[in-house]
Amino acid sequence: MSEPSSQDRNLPASQRKLNKAREDGQVARSRDLGHFIAILACGALLVAGMPWARGWLEQMLMQGLRFDSASVQRPNFMGERLQELTVSMLWVVLPFGGVMMASAVAGCLAMGGWNWTLKPVMPNFGKLNPLTGLAGILSKDKLVDAMKGSLLALVLGTIGTLYLKSHLDGFTGVLALPLPAALAQAAQTMLGGLVLLLLALAAFALIDVPLQRFQHAQRLKMSHQDRKQEHKELEGNQEIKAKLRARMREASKRRMLAAVPSADLVVMNPTHYAVALKYDTDKMAAPRVVAKGADLLALKIRDVATGSKVPVLEAPMLARALYAHAELDREIPAALFAVVAQVLAYVYQLRAALAGAAAMPADLPELNVPPELDPHAAAGR
Repeated sequence: MSEPSSQDRNLPASQRKLNKAREDGQVARSRDLGHFIAILACGALLVAGMPWARGWLEQMLMQGLRFDSASVQRPNFMGERLQELTVSMLWVVLPFGGVMMASAVAGCLAMGGWNWTLKPVMPNFGKLNPLTGLAGILSKDKLVDAMKGSLLALVLGTIGTLYLKSHLDGFTGVLALPLPAALAQAAQTMLGGLVLLLLALAAFALIDVPLQRFQHAQRLKMSHQDRKQEHKELEGNQEIKAKLRARMREASKRRMLAAVPSADLVVMNPTHYAVALKYDTDKMAAPRVVAKGADLLALKIRDVATGSKVPVLEAPMLARALYAHAELDREIPAALFAVVAQVLAYVYQLRAALAGAAAMPADLPELNVPPELDPHAAAGR
């Protein structure tokens, strides 16, 4: 069967497909949001630490420009001084790098949440196929991302160029100022440009977040065939399940028929229902149903009982009540104790009479089955 085309995928993704895509690492992410949060956090850190940073820069410049004749005569002086300045620079750069990384991670978590999976980095030799790769590059999502990235670069470049052009005199004038004033002036000018860049990134992030969610939903859309296949996977193959149910019914039927010869009595209706009862005074608190069935199974129970010399009693109301309310391999309902006890007493007297140990009992008296337990009587009401 051919794969459904994109035009056929017009149904939203099910929760199962969303979960599976998340397990595969397919989560909506916005790079623009991550860039905005990272630069915003670094900008805020820079503004908060501006007084300290200005003093640090002054100290580093003074240290870098300080030397004497004895130091100049040492062969390793330049290397040592470069190493000291590098270590000092790292103490500033590394915190900014850590804040930027943490902010980028926070930007990803803000949109798609935490999703730990190794599937995206697992080897996939199918991606080495140049035809598939070319189709991926020329896909609609990739083209949209490329156009968006190009537009972002153009906007940021334009803002940076215009800002530098408009503040060129300020930057050149810094050279004529004392060092503390020059650092303050340069920081103030750079801060204004950073604010403009942040506004541009915020605008792109506001557009990119819903765009990425929309593209992610479009990629995961399903066709009617996909829905049917998913339903089949969830529910299982109906033919196999039907065969399993049939086998279970057949096994249950064989177990019931095997238990009929050990029963004390079979109550029938006279052909539609049959219920086999067993009562062991030493092991049971009440009579128990060992087999029950309707129609053909009822006739089969009767035949097995007759062949095993188990008494078969025709009591329509009692048979219907037992079939409707008594569970297999369970004791009969308490409401039927008295009626079943009456029937069992009659059966025991009949067995004793047939064995010559007692007189033949009179006909079975009328059984007082509660009408609410008889399905036919309840339906008639």
